[in-house]
Amino acid sequence: MDRRSLLKSLAAAGAVALLPDEAAFAAWARAGSRRAHGLTSAQLDRIGAIADAILPRTHTPSATDVGVPAFVDVIVSENYTDADRAAFIANLDAIDANALDAIEAADRRAEPQRTYWRLKGLVVHGYFTSERVMKDVLHYEVMPGRFNGGAPMPSARHG
Repeated sequence: MDRRSLLKSLAAAGAVALLPDEAAFAAWARAGSRRAHGLTSAQLDRIGAIADAILPRTHTPSATDVGVPAFVDVIVSENYTDADRAAFIANLDAIDANALDAIEAADRRAEPQRTYWRLKGLVVHGYFTSERVMKDVLHYEVMPGRFNGGAPMPSARHG
């Protein structure tokens, strides 16, 4: 891997991390409370197949087990510009879940690779911000430690 490819990979990974946790949590809340309205069932099925190829079920849940396609639907439907959404949808059908190695090896600036890398970023971000993965796999604690209101207090000694 040359330096330019490494920098592009790091930039792509960093761009996904810029989505604030609050935005991810809000997207998950909307994903769980409604049926898909931006992407068709066929498109969501394709996203699910690709997502499960990226993050399959092992001793941890798969991407579809935690609802990543619904998360992607919310982000693409509500956060993409009209032009970005149209390009994403137009190139989604060209991504073959069985040929991801070839797509990953090809030029990222060309389509459908560009759409694939955007989708992969959403899949990974959605997976690791899902409640099930955060609790059961990452063991994430919102407020680490615990409060014990009945803990004994040392007596104050006045001299």
